[in-house]
Amino acid sequence: MRSLRRWTWWSVTGAGAMVAVVTTLDLSTGRYGPLGTPLLAVAVVLVSVQHARYLWQAMGGLGRGGLRTAEHLATFAVALAALAFAGHHTPVPMAWYLLPAAVIAHVVANRPPGSRLVVVVGGTAVAVLAGGVLRSPDLVGSLVMPVVLVAMFVVADLAQLWFWDAVLKLDRGRQTSEALAVAEERLRFAADLHDVQGHHLQAIALKGELTARLIGRDDDAARRHAEEVAELARTALKETRDVVLGYRRASLGTEITNAVGLLRAAGIETSVSGDAADVPPPLQPLFGALVREGTTNVLRHSRARRCDVDIRVVDGRVSVRLRNDGVRPDDEAGDGSGLAGLRERFATVGGRVEVDAGAADFALEGSVRS
Repeated sequence: MRSLRRWTWWSVTGAGAMVAVVTTLDLSTGRYGPLGTPLLAVAVVLVSVQHARYLWQAMGGLGRGGLRTAEHLATFAVALAALAFAGHHTPVPMAWYLLPAAVIAHVVANRPPGSRLVVVVGGTAVAVLAGGVLRSPDLVGSLVMPVVLVAMFVVADLAQLWFWDAVLKLDRGRQTSEALAVAEERLRFAADLHDVQGHHLQAIALKGELTARLIGRDDDAARRHAEEVAELARTALKETRDVVLGYRRASLGTEITNAVGLLRAAGIETSVSGDAADVPPPLQPLFGALVREGTTNVLRHSRARRCDVDIRVVDGRVSVRLRNDGVRPDDEAGDGSGLAGLRERFATVGGRVEVDAGAADFALEGSVRS
């Protein structure tokens, strides 16, 4: 995203720089006199600054720049005045059509879709009139070429910005998918916990109220209910621990299934090679934790489009490897506390965790000899 943003920015500002260069070269001919030359130079600077300013604003998304009509009209008026002045000193002031073209481009980039065509057509027509089409005998040079020039300039700018806007929307959609996938997993765990705890807590509350009422009236019955309350509490605690233990120690196959679902929900193409059932049962929770940590790293620390999970059991040595693309060099996952904890857990059974952080991809692999 960062590289694409830089490319888009320099592409659109390069067009603005071209406007300044072409008009400056025309000014260097000296045909506009000692007064006209500095005035035209001021117009070039003003339009170039406004062009860069509003294109930077459009980098946040097409059509989100706000309706600053008065400012746009004032900038366009300066561009038209410069064009008209140049038209009185040269038959076809082709270079100066770039000024209104630049204004039209950055205005359209910050306007909502419904008004863009009106701005382009109306702005081009006014620019052609200001350029002197009515007094020029050269119809092609004064009408056709300016229209083509303005249209090409506007389309070139908007094409780059449209592509960047589409990428922004896709990235926002991906972030939303990631958040929904995490929220779905949290809801699943919350539902499991509620199912376990709901009945026991309600029974404990009812028996607790009953015990309070029986104290002083039927102490033996109150004592029995109090013992039942304690037993219900112990049962609830045990079942809660079982839920959490099952969540933390799910089989490798379950963890891979969950990981594939999360990654695909986030728009990441995921493939699995090998069979999780080949991993010995005592090692399943350990490699399940590896897959869970690797999945978290992919979602948090990369812009991945693909992730491959490879399970191998060869000559008694078990290894699971996750490899993803979309590495972000400014936010690497290799130094996190989660991986440090994984290394400690693998070390206790004589295994190891390796990280391979390349320029284009990231790999996390755990291996143990069974």
